[in-house]
Amino acid sequence: MTTAPDRLLRRLEWRILRRLDGRLQGAYRTAFRGTGIDFDSLREYLPDDDVRHIDWNVTARLDQAHVRQYTEDRELTAWLVLDQSASMRFGETPQGKDSMLTDLAVCLARLFSRGGNRVGAILYDNRRQWVVPPRTGRDHVLRLTDLVTAPTPERGGGSTDLGAMLRLAARNARRRSLLFVVSDFIGEGDWAGELTRLALRHEVVAIRVVHPVELDLPDLGLVLVEDAETGEQVLADTGDPLFRERLRAEVSAREAAVDAAMARAGVAAHRVRTDEDLVEALVAMVRRTRRVRR
Repeated sequence: MTTAPDRLLRRLEWRILRRLDGRLQGAYRTAFRGTGIDFDSLREYLPDDDVRHIDWNVTARLDQAHVRQYTEDRELTAWLVLDQSASMRFGETPQGKDSMLTDLAVCLARLFSRGGNRVGAILYDNRRQWVVPPRTGRDHVLRLTDLVTAPTPERGGGSTDLGAMLRLAARNARRRSLLFVVSDFIGEGDWAGELTRLALRHEVVAIRVVHPVELDLPDLGLVLVEDAETGEQVLADTGDPLFRERLRAEVSAREAAVDAAMARAGVAAHRVRTDEDLVEALVAMVRRTRRVRR
């Protein structure tokens, strides 16, 4: 008898991963490759080099910037840092943000584990945190799927502390790894600073999940709007032109602020809408990441 996680994984393997096999053609292996830890040699710094690899002692002695080169591992360790807070439960299935997070997490875990790479996960909510150590294999992906699809706590505990979520990731990902942070980035805490610190040690890919209504609220007349994180409710007239103009300005300001924070952190940042085709979103993500890494 197949379990719910097994049925979900089979559905995604058929609907998403089989289509990805024909689209990526190994591209994800060149975009997301392991970083070795064994020192190999030194060479002069080039403009496209990662400044984190500069050997400052040698640079000072020779008065010329030099970078360390390492033996590259064929395997990598990937971590899925998953925001399961109340704001991520916005939207009806199958186009809710939590549905997109689940599909993203399961597809990424299976995609990397099929190549023999180890995948770990951090599931974060103010009331519950799960840390799943990195392993490989389909059985491990099934366990991750079971945890991701498990019922989450009811709303409570205030706004999500995204900074704490990223600190938890930093404490558990001790070896240099590839980290996928999947969140709507709605919450409190110095998440931008923590994201920057995380990117100093790891390769970080930030995947921001958004619902179309969050970007452009339709005219629904008088509606009761509730903050998913705190439960605060406000009666809003979505047909009021002044209200809609103010809301659009706030959305634009927030989008610009989040984009700027991602750029300062130096992470590969992607925005995925819940009404997007997941295959197209993943292919675009890999292609953009390859361009950034070159």
